[in-house]
Amino acid sequence: MSPEQAVVVIGSGLAGLCATTQLIAHRIPVIMLERAAKPGGNSIKASSGINGAPTRFQPALQHDTTDLFLADTLSSAGGRLTSSVAEERARREKLINTLVTSSAEAVHWLADEQGVDLSTVTQLGGHSRARTHRGGAGQKPPGFAIVSALLESLDREPLFQLRTNAKVTRVIQVQEGQHDEKEGMLGVEVDAGQEGGDNRTETLYGPLVFATGGFAGDTHGLLEKYRPDLAGIPSTNDAREGTQPLLEAVGAAVVDMDQVQVHPTGFVDAKDPAALVKFLAAEALRGEGGILLDGRGGRFVDELTTREKVTAAVMASASPLEDTSLRQWDVTLLMDEGAAAAAKTHLDFYLWKGLMRKTTVGELALPLVRNTLQGYADVVSGKKPDVFGRTSFGNWTLKDVGSDSVVYVGQVTPVVHFTMGGVVINEYSQVLDKDGAPIQGLWAAGEITGGLHGQNRLGGSSLLECVVFGRIAGENAAAFHREH
Repeated sequence: MSPEQAVVVIGSGLAGLCATTQLIAHRIPVIMLERAAKPGGNSIKASSGINGAPTRFQPALQHDTTDLFLADTLSSAGGRLTSSVAEERARREKLINTLVTSSAEAVHWLADEQGVDLSTVTQLGGHSRARTHRGGAGQKPPGFAIVSALLESLDREPLFQLRTNAKVTRVIQVQEGQHDEKEGMLGVEVDAGQEGGDNRTETLYGPLVFATGGFAGDTHGLLEKYRPDLAGIPSTNDAREGTQPLLEAVGAAVVDMDQVQVHPTGFVDAKDPAALVKFLAAEALRGEGGILLDGRGGRFVDELTTREKVTAAVMASASPLEDTSLRQWDVTLLMDEGAAAAAKTHLDFYLWKGLMRKTTVGELALPLVRNTLQGYADVVSGKKPDVFGRTSFGNWTLKDVGSDSVVYVGQVTPVVHFTMGGVVINEYSQVLDKDGAPIQGLWAAGEITGGLHGQNRLGGSSLLECVVFGRIAGENAAAFHREH
């Protein structure tokens, strides 16, 4: 493959893989650059699922529609959307509309053309219907299943070349008179770090698709710059610098860089409670009926409100954990046997990792827990409304709580998880400059972009964003490649 003929995709998470899949479908060669040793990015770790509405997998009687999904997403975006000036608000609403109206197609594309099982549907926080899709019992977690399927398909393609340990250090705009044959093109400088200290720098020119993710693990870089108040809170992301500045250097605008999602539930591993990087306790555990308890065993929040509100409730109501250098809170995630059975694939992994354990109500050192569980069971049974306003209870089946009632528990704490801010794009995934004009030959998709989610991202919309805008980026990069 000649590098001069290829589209360069930077990042091997789901957004980059979807862009590449579309490009390959048009028989356009792709060089994919991944700075890590293995492909998959954060997408491969995604555990709750992908949103879609309406799909054939959803319960027909719940009557989900794109309008309902749209309303939930607009509500979740909050003040960042409603307080925007008219032109900016219109741009954001176009992104949200594109996401929502393409969601069913995205799910069906993964299921029908990529062979991914997405037949189990759960209601997550901030959603008015069950619309977050994952595989059934015994299937791989959704992020791993989707990424693996796409990688496996691409690995068979002679037009696809994956380069790992390849870090992009600069984006280049070829100016007039520099390279006549490349005038007006973009390129990237790549530090292809080799074993043995033989570091090579290479420059690749061509249309660029950036899918390099967010900066939730960039503790001493962008996170410290934009959200110093989050210092000391652990993260679900590995330490990795954000790449938005690479695109800012060639004129890209950024937006919402201070909007960082703190997920309410990352596991505190008893073997290493001070670990800075945590495993996420999937929101699906709460979607299937799980609840959150404070240090005395009392509930304190509707566990299926938005992540932003659950996190705020944890920080306001739970006691801080004092025995580590990190900022952590004392919260127990609890599931009964019905919820546990519905989330079996997740739970088996967490049990194997020692992040959750099977026990009984009587064995828990939480003085209020039995009364709390009976109260919740009465709510689920319809005997009384929930004082916290929860209306969806997943597959909780425990009705009469005794000391010998079996439950599954794990200790959790809020974790820095996702960055809503990033480079500005339009509904065609084109990167925009500070005047709102597209930068020719440059697209972006996934968490590197900003403006779509506003002040809060709904669970299940990160994988969806990657599929929808990754495919759009691939389609438009393909058209640009053919034209030029």
